[in-house]
Amino acid sequence: MASGTTREEIIRKGAGLIHAQGFNATGIQQVLDAAGVPKGSFYFYFKSKEDFGLAVIDYFRDFSQAMADKYLNKDGSPPLQRLSGFFDAYTDLFTKMDLCRGCPIGNLMQEMSDLNATFRGKINEVYSGMQKGIEQLLGEARAGGYISDDTDPSQTAQFIINAWEGAIMHMKLVKDTKPLSVFKKMIFERILK
Repeated sequence: MASGTTREEIIRKGAGLIHAQGFNATGIQQVLDAAGVPKGSFYFYFKSKEDFGLAVIDYFRDFSQAMADKYLNKDGSPPLQRLSGFFDAYTDLFTKMDLCRGCPIGNLMQEMSDLNATFRGKINEVYSGMQKGIEQLLGEARAGGYISDDTDPSQTAQFIINAWEGAIMHMKLVKDTKPLSVFKKMIFERILK
């Protein structure tokens, strides 16, 4: 395995483990075993477990950005239709994961925000980026007359992303997509009507 490929494989396998069981419950040896890499190699690629964790957050950010690019930023369809498709795509993804795991950024936000200021800052950057993508789409929707002129894209995006994360947590609790359906109904039939 080439150097860049080994590092990427450690991050990819580690991201899957962290998404499934959390950062603190995931050991370095467990990640290396999953990646098929000897233990001594870890410190060649990462200074510490924290350094590795920050790289995993970047991995989750890249996935989140790819989803935003695919659904929110595509041209040709009305903005609210794109936003609806974005939430539908995540609902499908969660269903494929048997309604387990949820949002990796939301999970890390819950687990690490009170424990590590560096993680909190990095997670906040990703969370803010997720909000910014929705804010830009809502700005486009307002300019196109799809939502009311008095809708504040920034505050509404913040509300939507916060409500979405709460709906995901509830989905994990009840092992049902109903919280996501209720979220979507309230957003599109009440908030963005």
